[in-house]
Amino acid sequence: MFKSVITYCKESYDELVHKVTWPTRKELTSSAVMVLTASIIIALIVFAMDSVFEQFMKLVYSLFN
Repeated sequence: MFKSVITYCKESYDELVHKVTWPTRKELTSSAVMVLTASIIIALIVFAMDSVFEQFMKLVYSLFN
């Protein structure tokens, strides 16, 4: 049992070091900028929808009061 755990750890290390393709700094930076941009756009869309809904609800409440 202990031997299989050691074998698993060695094989995992070997795969991470020799078989995995890690992104370059340029690729990583590009991906991070894309994620940040998408996050900001989505946040602005949600903010706009919330503002419109808030104004709509104020209108509805003012009609019934």
